[in-house]
Amino acid sequence: MEKRRIASHRARLNRLRAVILLVALAFVATPLLAPVFGQSRALKTPDCRIDAVDYQGWHALQISNRWVQLIVVPQNGGRVMQITFAGHAYLFVNPKFAGKYFPPNSGQWFNYGGDKLWLLPEGNNDEQHWAGNSDVLDDGPFTVRKVYEGDRCGVELTSLSDPQTGIQFTRTIHLDADSPRIAFHAVMKNVTGHTVEWSMQSVSQYDTSIPGEQGPNRAAQMNRDFWTFTPTNRSSSYLNRYHVRFGPAENPAVQVRDDDLFTVHYVHMAAELWLDSREGWLAVVDRKSRYAMVERFQYQEGKPYPGNASVIFWTNGPEVKLNSQGNPEISADPDASPYYLEAEINSPMCRLRPGETCTLETEWFPTRSGTEFYGVTDAGIVIRPLRATMMANGEISLSISFGAFYAGHLVVRLYDEHGHLAAVTRVSDVTPNEEVALETEIPSQGKCSRLSLHLIDDNGIDRGALQEVQLSGQDTH
Repeated sequence: MEKRRIASHRARLNRLRAVILLVALAFVATPLLAPVFGQSRALKTPDCRIDAVDYQGWHALQISNRWVQLIVVPQNGGRVMQITFAGHAYLFVNPKFAGKYFPPNSGQWFNYGGDKLWLLPEGNNDEQHWAGNSDVLDDGPFTVRKVYEGDRCGVELTSLSDPQTGIQFTRTIHLDADSPRIAFHAVMKNVTGHTVEWSMQSVSQYDTSIPGEQGPNRAAQMNRDFWTFTPTNRSSSYLNRYHVRFGPAENPAVQVRDDDLFTVHYVHMAAELWLDSREGWLAVVDRKSRYAMVERFQYQEGKPYPGNASVIFWTNGPEVKLNSQGNPEISADPDASPYYLEAEINSPMCRLRPGETCTLETEWFPTRSGTEFYGVTDAGIVIRPLRATMMANGEISLSISFGAFYAGHLVVRLYDEHGHLAAVTRVSDVTPNEEVALETEIPSQGKCSRLSLHLIDDNGIDRGALQEVQLSGQDTH
């Protein structure tokens, strides 16, 4: 009897300990479980946030960190409707359709603006060409799923299955907490029971207007200092290293520079320009506001691209057409009125069996620019090239201007005449939201013949060289 009372007492003590333990665990776990069940967040604000917002009348998501804010409108074709960096908005948003949504209609095209995915090749002569206009891929609602939030952000957008092309899009947008870099992972899936072949295209509409000079209610004016750049292919399959797909063959706004960069100076005239660029980047530069956006991609050697083009630029504006009497005239199409430029990146042609997928990876880097442009590196854009000169006092004079892709600091690597690393010198802090104009002098550390300038980000990661140059002789000026 006594043993049973002792056993019963021990059982009550064990149950009490279990209750106390469960209460303690619940108290500890509650902050972790609260976001899952919709309760209040922890006091610490995430470094990267995903919030539901109203944007010009659309139900949208805002993905943001301290550098950038992305506005995503899932219902309108899964568009990234706007990207803002340091207060500067990059993308064209069509005021005609702001806050509106129209169900897909093959007889019309609802150009909301922003950035989206398209298909190539375009055309209406057979089922192997995409007719475009408003369909479920361009204009249908996308589902959206939050992938992660906190020290990084990610959302996944998925289209409806298109019965006409047999394609379904899935696009994941990724934003780190500690940089303005934006990464896109796009997937094209064959949802039919037969083989299909398409190219996937990232289409970004950049705003080439400026507000009316007499107030916000006045009509916007054309930005006359808006430019795009991409490296040409020296072994190009195109005449003049680019192809005029649409518009005048002789276009004074288009040029291949002596440094092999293809450039378009925006004018309000319809033109479509194709390039078989292999370097994996394009840059959009607004010299008036001094902001730039670099889009990166991986060119895939040996794979066929639609019409051989990896990069396409479209300048929106009136079209020059021949009338019934054979005389040239300017079109009155209202869609030609807005000021915008499209920068387009193509995937190779993907031949997909049922259920197969292919991907397109792109990265965007918003930064500052200037009145000149000399190219793109892993660390930023070069506004004015690096100059390194040995001075009479034994020091090295450095001069460069650039826009950084990351926050951090610069280091100079000095190399002797045998190519050995002689010294590493820290010279300056940098931030992406300010143009870096470096004018400084550093010790020469003996007989040095060349140097490179690297960007080390705030996490201590080497983001690559902005430039590497030979050291020139004494400056006598």
